[in-house]
Amino acid sequence: MTIPPIRWTNFLFLTTTFALTCTAVPLYIWHFGLNAFQFWLFFFFVVATGMSITLGYHRLFSHLTFHAHPGVKLFTLLFGAAAFEGSAVAWSADHRRHHKHVDHEEDPYDINKGLFHAHIGWLFFRTGPDTPLTWVRDLQKDKLAMWQHRHYVPIAMVMSFAVPSLIGLIAGGWVGALGGFLLAGVARVVLVHHMTFCINSLCHWIGDRPYSSKVSARDSFLMAVFTFGEGYHNYHHEFQYDYRNGVKPWQFDPTKWTIWTLNKLGLVRNLRTVDEEKIIKAQIAEQQRRLAEKLERRGVPVSESIQALVHSAQERMHEATVRWEQALVEWRAAAARRHELSRAHRRELKQELDDATQRLREALRQLRYAHEV
Repeated sequence: MTIPPIRWTNFLFLTTTFALTCTAVPLYIWHFGLNAFQFWLFFFFVVATGMSITLGYHRLFSHLTFHAHPGVKLFTLLFGAAAFEGSAVAWSADHRRHHKHVDHEEDPYDINKGLFHAHIGWLFFRTGPDTPLTWVRDLQKDKLAMWQHRHYVPIAMVMSFAVPSLIGLIAGGWVGALGGFLLAGVARVVLVHHMTFCINSLCHWIGDRPYSSKVSARDSFLMAVFTFGEGYHNYHHEFQYDYRNGVKPWQFDPTKWTIWTLNKLGLVRNLRTVDEEKIIKAQIAEQQRRLAEKLERRGVPVSESIQALVHSAQERMHEATVRWEQALVEWRAAAARRHELSRAHRRELKQELDDATQRLREALRQLRYAHEV
């Protein structure tokens, strides 16, 4: 098998920072220790650069899931550059191409080419030209984004290495400067790199596909913890224009919580979401498809008990769906005439909708159980 040409700039940067993290960083800690200041400086840069990728590069620039104040955009562009993952414009071009051609040859980090390729190999041995900026014509009109794109390398060098070194110098002399460079600079770059790379690799490998099994993207709480909430990847691929990845209230998605908080502070607006109706219908359709596929694959006749279980689950799902859609229509009609109805009546209709939604979710769980039998 012919090995494609190595992209030496990427290869040398990624391997050198990794080697320094495994050698120079432990030596520094062994000689000088790790004080609270160095730890919190490292933590701040991890959060600032990691969130600038998930909140800025991904949900703001790639998917346009909300509008941001110029100050928020500038912050994510500066600290996003410090993540050393390319400019927001180039990153978004690759990412939009990934969504358009997911799991196919044109996907830059196609998981079908292997876990290593999706994680980091595509950066080492990428064949063909870079993704053209025709994928991001809208971002080419954004003055801040194009300023970062044109001056990406110096911005990245200053924000990633010079700034933490300078802060360390002010706080602790040359020892602090070296610590800032190695910990908040080099080691942090490596950590944020692999957090992001896991979205391209493990988030297409580990977890469930409750919304669609047409693509490899999966939902995983474990991956969400390591990626600032990006681990609910199956939902994201099905509803990519939603500012939330962890759409359920209990799902771990600090990027979603940050966007919501910024919205309350007036720093971002026009948060895009998907109607709960579409989300639930996607889950129902996926479970129905899986159940039909499983029954079709069985090489022997289905037992009467399983037939009864499946029939019961489908009947309950049909009844719950009809009732839920009726309650939803009534609630929307009430919302349109809210000034004509009493608060108590509106509250009663909302409770009926909540009850119908709960019954629908229970029916969905029963359908999922029938699929697993």
